[in-house]
Amino acid sequence: DRRAALNDADTNFPVTAEPRPIPQEAFDWYDEYAHGFIDRRTFLSRLSGLAAAGFSMSLLTSALMPNYAEAEQVSFNDPEIKARYEVFPSPKGHGESRGYLVIPSGLEGPAPTVLVIHENRGLNPYVKDVARRLAKDGFIAFAPDALYPLGGYPGNDDEGRSMQRSMERAKIEEDFIAAARWLKSHESGNGKLGAVGFCFGGYIVNLLAAVMPDQLDAGVPFYGTPAAEELRPNVRGPLMVQLGGLDKRVNDTWPGYEKVLKENGADYTVHVYEGVNHGFHNDSTGRYAPEEAELAWSRTVEFFRKHL
Repeated sequence: DRRAALNDADTNFPVTAEPRPIPQEAFDWYDEYAHGFIDRRTFLSRLSGLAAAGFSMSLLTSALMPNYAEAEQVSFNDPEIKARYEVFPSPKGHGESRGYLVIPSGLEGPAPTVLVIHENRGLNPYVKDVARRLAKDGFIAFAPDALYPLGGYPGNDDEGRSMQRSMERAKIEEDFIAAARWLKSHESGNGKLGAVGFCFGGYIVNLLAAVMPDQLDAGVPFYGTPAAEELRPNVRGPLMVQLGGLDKRVNDTWPGYEKVLKENGADYTVHVYEGVNHGFHNDSTGRYAPEEAELAWSRTVEFFRKHL
């Protein structure tokens, strides 16, 4: 045929080129935008410069912005779990708050409990899915929503981020402290409490380790900054710190935090996953690094099994 004849003539057919990797600066700009250092207009303006260099804006935004429809690993209908919402008291915070409670089906006897703490945008589908993953592994998981006093996570991250930014930080922190104490005393729990959090949630894990060191039995902060300097001497662990190698903003805080942990004689381990970004565990965006995320998560689950 014609193709064979042309091949015989040593003519090369054009082939589809491999897609170019998204430049690292795009991920850095998204991190700045997601954490309030630049506004949306500035973020999109910077991306447009990459578009002028041949990257499509739709490709860039779809890779950087979350797509929760593709990220679900455990269905809320999974027969091995039972999920519902629970309200808990928070007298030093907003009076009361609410979270997503997931319990293994057919639970017999007390089970270890794990608080799951979202990023800086409320209880989005990714974090709820993380709670379901833990329940599949036999833990009672509870994921509070910091936005509950304003009506809860609004369905998109941009609005959720603005809502959380508008709230009093100290009251949000008190809500999570109250959630941790509520969960530790849960009637189906074994009295052991773990906490895992991502970004802002990682900071909250470090905060809990500082303000309730005798009550938190295991903490896993994913790319979270440490608590205030005056609180850090209280941290005893055990902690498992998970960091992305390209996450300069958070990683710059680690040497100072580690120095205090060593001075405290704290029980801690740290894992740095080279070549991956802040948010590498979040499987709803282009920052997701499957191999590193799976390794970090398997380590997290084993850490909880050991200490809880």
